[in-house]
Amino acid sequence: MTITTGPFPARPTHTVRRGEVELAVFECGDPAATPILLAHGWPDTHVLWNRVAALLSDRYRVIAFDNRGAGDSSVPTEVAAYRLEELAADVRAVVEAVAPGQQVHLVGHDWGGVLGWELVGTPGADSVIASYTCVSGPNLDFLGSYLHGPFSAARLRGSLTQMAASAYTVVFQIPGLPNPVLRLFSDHWPRFLSFFDGLDPALVEVAPTLRADMINNLKLYRANIRGRLRRPRPRTVEVPVQLIVASGDRAVRPVVHAEADRWVSDLTRTGIRAGHWSPISHPADLARLTAEFVDRIGDEPHR
Repeated sequence: MTITTGPFPARPTHTVRRGEVELAVFECGDPAATPILLAHGWPDTHVLWNRVAALLSDRYRVIAFDNRGAGDSSVPTEVAAYRLEELAADVRAVVEAVAPGQQVHLVGHDWGGVLGWELVGTPGADSVIASYTCVSGPNLDFLGSYLHGPFSAARLRGSLTQMAASAYTVVFQIPGLPNPVLRLFSDHWPRFLSFFDGLDPALVEVAPTLRADMINNLKLYRANIRGRLRRPRPRTVEVPVQLIVASGDRAVRPVVHAEADRWVSDLTRTGIRAGHWSPISHPADLARLTAEFVDRIGDEPHR
C-alpha cells in the first residue's frame, strides 16, 4: 500500500471552519493562476487527486480538501451531518475562505461528484462556481426522476442495470453490517481496486486514515440515497457542466445521467475508456479534459 502526499503539502495549507466542522484544505501550483477545486468521494481523501493535480499544477492553482468525515477534516457523528446540503455548503465555505471574491472550476469524483451536483443546483451557485466537471458522480435527484418516469422497456433495462451496479449501497445503509468487511478491505485496498477496476496496485495511493474513512463515510449513503431517490427534486443547473462518462465504470452506469440534458442548460458530455477510479488510472485524460473545459469557459465572453 502506497501512502504519499504527492504534489500537495504533507500538512493542510488552510483549515476552514464551518460551524463545528473543520475542513483540511491542500493546494499546489501557481497561487495567482485560475483556481481549480477538486472534490473526492468514498472512501478517498484529497490524495485521490495526486496524479491529476500534478498534471494541472504547472498552469493552475489546484485546491483540494478532505470532505467532512475523511482525512484531516473533522468527523461529525450524526448521520444528518452528512446530508448533501451540508457537504455542498462546505464547498462554498472553502471557496469563500481560500479564494474570496473568485469563481473556481469545480471537479468532483464519486461522492465528490454527487455533492458537486448539489452545489451547482443551488441558487447563486454561479457566484462561486465558474464550471463543474463531474466524473463518476450521479445526480441523485436526476436519477430519482428517471426511476419515477413513465414505463418503457428501455427505462426498465436502464434502471435494472444501475440497481445491479448499486446493490452494495443497500448493505452500506445498514448500521454496523459492512464494518467488519470494510476493515478487512482497508488492509488490501490496492488489491481490491486491482480486482474491481483493473488498476495497477502500485498506483493506488491512500491516506493513513483509510480504515476510519471507510466506516465514517458510510453515513453519506444513509443520509442521502433513500430520501433523494424516493422524493427527487431535480433543479435547473445554469453553471456550465462537463460530464465525463467512463465506459467501464462498474459502479455508476451511463443511465444515471439520462436526465442531465433536461436540466442542465450548458452540458458537455465526454466519454473515456476507463473504470470508476479514473483519477488513478487515467489522470492524463482527466487533466486534459479539465484544462480544455476550464480554458473554454474562461474564454467565453459572457463568463
